[in-house]
Amino acid sequence: MLTQRTILVTGATGGLGRVAVSAAAESGARLILVGRDEASLSELAGKHPEAVASTHRADLRDTAAVSHLASATAAEVDAIWHLVGGWRGGSRLPDQPTDDWGWLHDQLVRTTVNMARTFGDTLAARPAGRFAIVSSPLALAPTSDNAAYSSAKAGAEAAVLALADHFRGTPATANIVVVPAIRTPAVGIAEPAREVSRAVPAADIAAALVYLTSDAAGKMNGQRIRLHAGGPS
Repeated sequence: MLTQRTILVTGATGGLGRVAVSAAAESGARLILVGRDEASLSELAGKHPEAVASTHRADLRDTAAVSHLASATAAEVDAIWHLVGGWRGGSRLPDQPTDDWGWLHDQLVRTTVNMARTFGDTLAARPAGRFAIVSSPLALAPTSDNAAYSSAKAGAEAAVLALADHFRGTPATANIVVVPAIRTPAVGIAEPAREVSRAVPAADIAAALVYLTSDAAGKMNGQRIRLHAGGPS
């Protein structure tokens, strides 16, 4: 389905990233894997030797690092699955540590903005450029005990929707897959623990990313695709 496409996967060695990498490889894509641990990247690449074109250790919070990544990969990239994640929360709004707000902003918003700004024109020039992230319903429905996380997810979504607007008039698309929580084989439930009963299997999220990268989703731009434990809605 994705033969001849090169997908850059950030957060590749995380629980969702590993499942997404497997799904992309099975769909025939070439892969560029990005993470923060060289050993984990090498180990993951070794599992998909025919699909992985290269691996890159990079801190995507750093604009210079993202520029360096683009210099090394932009000529090849057709799609980006930006899967850098993270969660802090669980205490009511007045009690949430100030550091949580800054950490989540850097992890979720800054990395998304850096990738969107740096690779936006590259993807817009592709015959079928694609950009996708995974987000949470909390971006639109914040709760007191997840205020910092909700704010960061909303900021990341805003960056992607702005990129979708930048793509208007081109073949490129930018979309958001929305899930309450993620169930991965390695770590079980990731992100807001109170959403355990509605956690979506990572394989279902990976399948949605594959679809959004395919020709069949060429008309879908600036969309929030909601998944739940039983499938899309």
